[in-house]
Amino acid sequence: MNILIADALSPSVVKALENAGHSVHIQPTLKGDSLREALGAIRPQVLVVRSTKVPAAAMDANSDLELIVRAGAGYDTIDVNGASERGIFVANCPGKNAAAVAELTMGLLLALDRSIPDNVNDARNGQWNKKKYSKASGLRGRKLGLIGLGSIGTLVAGMAQGMGMQVVAWSRSLTDDRAASLGIQRKMGPLDVAAEADAVSLHVASNAETRHMANRVFFESMKPGAFFINTTRGAVVDEEALVWAMKEKGIRAGLDVFNNEPEGKEGPYEHPLQSHPGVYFTHHIGASTKQAQEAIAAEAGRVILTYDLEGYVPNCVNMATQSPATQMLTVRHLDKVGVLAGVLEEMRKAGWNVQEMENLVFSGAKAACARIRFDGQPNESVLDSIRNQQNVLAVSVTEVA
Repeated sequence: MNILIADALSPSVVKALENAGHSVHIQPTLKGDSLREALGAIRPQVLVVRSTKVPAAAMDANSDLELIVRAGAGYDTIDVNGASERGIFVANCPGKNAAAVAELTMGLLLALDRSIPDNVNDARNGQWNKKKYSKASGLRGRKLGLIGLGSIGTLVAGMAQGMGMQVVAWSRSLTDDRAASLGIQRKMGPLDVAAEADAVSLHVASNAETRHMANRVFFESMKPGAFFINTTRGAVVDEEALVWAMKEKGIRAGLDVFNNEPEGKEGPYEHPLQSHPGVYFTHHIGASTKQAQEAIAAEAGRVILTYDLEGYVPNCVNMATQSPATQMLTVRHLDKVGVLAGVLEEMRKAGWNVQEMENLVFSGAKAACARIRFDGQPNESVLDSIRNQQNVLAVSVTEVA
C-alpha cells in the first residue's frame, strides 16, 4: 500500500511498514492546502496524522484514500462524518498515551499547589520570595475530582491515592462496584464532583455532548480557590466561564489544551489567557513523551498492517454499531462461481439495500452459507427467484432483532 505519514512517527514503525512491502512517504509538516496537495499527488491508501487537521475537502483530493489513522487517542482533528460519507475508515490509538497524560496531570496539580512556575521564574530573575511561596496547602488528604474515568482517569486516580489524596469521580460507565474496587467515591454527575473536590481534572472525549461541559454552572459549583486541570481538549471548557471563575472565586487552572491552539510545532501565538496570573499553560504536550510516542507509533503500525493482511481495522471509530438492516437473508449454496452474484442481482431488482454480508465456507469447500442483512420488504416471489437459481440449496429470511 501507499502510505503518507503527515506527522513525526517513530523510525522503527516506518521500517516495519517498509519491510512489509509498503511504500511510505514521510512529510511531517503537512497541513491545510499542503496536505490536500500531497494527498492528490501521492494518492495514498493510508494517511497517518497526529496534530494535522484532516477536513473533508482534503479527502476529496484523493479517491484512493481508504484509511486515516490518528496516532493518538482523540480524533476530533479529523472530519469523521466526512470520512464516513466517503467510505473511509478512521482509527485511533487509544490508551497508549495514558501514562504520559496522567503524569502531566499530576505535574500540573503539583505546580498549582506549590506555584512551581512562578517560583522558578522569580528565582531566575533574581527575586527571592520564600515568604510568598511557603504558603502551599499541600495535597495529602485533599479531594481530587475526576470527570471521566477511562485509561487516563484511572491512572490519575491511582497516582493521587499514592500521594494520600481522596478521589471522587463521575463517568458515564462508572458503576458502584468498579468505584469500590478502585477505592474511590462515585458521584452522580459532573456538578457533584465539582462541588466536593478541592481540585478537578477533566478526562473526557471531546465531542458534541462534552462541548463546554465545564461551563458557568460547573464553575459556580466548584469550591472557592479550587484547582482546575484540563489535559483533554480545549472545546470541553467554556473559557469565558473560566475567566469568571478565576476572578470571582479564585479558581486557579492548569491547562495543557485551549481553544484555537496553533497548528504548528513552534512560533508565536496569542491567547486571551496566556498572561493570566491564575493559569499555568503547557504546550499540549500531554502525550509527548518518548515512551508514549513509541507505544502510539507501534499501535498505528499494527492498525495499518492488520488492515492490509486481514481487511479489518482495529480501533475503528466510524463503523455503525447497528446498521439499518431490518431483515437477514440466509442462503445455503454450493461453493461455485457466480452464485452470490445471482443472489445479489435479485436483491438489487427488489430494491433491497444490503447492509452487512458474510459467506461461511464449510469444510471441503463444497458448500457455503451466506448471511446477508438488508433493509427492505421481503416477499415470496423474490425468495422463489433466489431458490430457483442453479446451485442454491436453501433460502430463508428472518427479521433482525
